[in-house]
Amino acid sequence: MPEPMRIAFFGSSLLSSYWNGAATYYRGIIHALHRRGHRITFYEPDAFERQQHKDIEVPPWCEVEVYAPTEADASRMLEQAWRADVVVKASGVGVLDAFLEREVLRLRSTRRSVLFWDVDAPATLERLAADPGDPFHALVPRYDLVLTYGGGPRVIDAYRAIGAVDCVPIYNALDPATHYPVPPEPRFAADLGFLGNRLPDREARVDQFFFEAARRLPGAGFMLGGAGWDEGVPVNVRRLGHVPTADHNAFNCSARMVLNINRDSMARFGWSPPTRVFEAAGAGACLIVDAWDGIEAFLEPGTEVLVAKDGAEVAGHVTHTDAATARAIGERARLRMLDQHTYAQRAVKFEQVLEGRLEAAA
Repeated sequence: MPEPMRIAFFGSSLLSSYWNGAATYYRGIIHALHRRGHRITFYEPDAFERQQHKDIEVPPWCEVEVYAPTEADASRMLEQAWRADVVVKASGVGVLDAFLEREVLRLRSTRRSVLFWDVDAPATLERLAADPGDPFHALVPRYDLVLTYGGGPRVIDAYRAIGAVDCVPIYNALDPATHYPVPPEPRFAADLGFLGNRLPDREARVDQFFFEAARRLPGAGFMLGGAGWDEGVPVNVRRLGHVPTADHNAFNCSARMVLNINRDSMARFGWSPPTRVFEAAGAGACLIVDAWDGIEAFLEPGTEVLVAKDGAEVAGHVTHTDAATARAIGERARLRMLDQHTYAQRAVKFEQVLEGRLEAAA
């Protein structure tokens, strides 16, 4: 095990999952790094009402600094980060991203590495491809390393092509202390559940896979969790609104089946299993996922996960998969996650990648 490091992490939010799907990922990887002896401070802005919708208080395994969404207060946080051995700027903070992407590089030194950790690499890369004048083009080669939470070969090649020193995926995973089977709750009972906020590049795919299945099965019960779904929802879809992370296990264990739908850019790039896949599988849910390249690297189609190309195939899975079969698929997925896809394993990968990068730089 390497020497313990002090890590400064600038991200959207560790404390709140409100309009912040990356919260589970941040919590999982940071908690696992803490268990390996590292000290992490997470810097998050007071924005988008996240502090008013916190899922957790400051945990014992991470220090959290909440700052006002101004350049002056963000600069104060950057001054604190001088004490760190490793500084991480995550994508999608939501406010002051361009400022932080530029200013965090001032912290680079012979003893301090600065990393860019992209939690939505397909979207970032498509944005850069569409705008050659984007200032981030010039910044990418200056980071010691680019990490992503998914994307596979296409993301790696694309980041290297725009000058990244290197790009390494640290995939989403399972924290078995957080996501695990619990008794079902009647308030979350359904034939099929979907959990996801309404976003522009997700909305059409939710209609294609989830709402279309609901329209095809008017006698079945569908359950929709997430913020923003105020209109255009089929009558047999029960809307829950924002579902806090404390209820995710019950959500995943109460529906007969759970659907996950990648956003457009993630589906195009492939190899981008969202956080929800690991949450649901860790709880032993029977998962249906939209078809994307690379799923077999995480779960075996047909035995550990069901794959659908459209809403008609989703409806077919709901119709033909009874409760006993669904439970068996979910249990096989849970065991696969525990064996191969935990945040403890991802933390070791992070250490190995960073150690290798520092050796190469030396």
